[in-house]
Amino acid sequence: MKLTAFILPRCPYCLQMRELVEELRAERDELAAVEIDFIDESAQPELADRYDYYRVPSFFLGGKKLYEASPLWTRTEAKRRLSAMFDELLENK
Repeated sequence: MKLTAFILPRCPYCLQMRELVEELRAERDELAAVEIDFIDESAQPELADRYDYYRVPSFFLGGKKLYEASPLWTRTEAKRRLSAMFDELLENK
């Protein structure tokens, strides 16, 4: 299973998301089966323009948006939402 994640290299929310994904992978072995293709939207704007999102980081499975971060979320809330995204993804595979 492969997700596409749109990021910006210096975005603090994107850096935090990468840390949280690694934390979740360390806590949950089943997440090793989920591959993530990280796309720098500034380096590949033509690809990013094909997807419907406003903020980074954003995750997609095919064309379906699974997660779009909010600057209002705490670290704990972002981790909870990422975990819920992975739960739904694994339940519906």
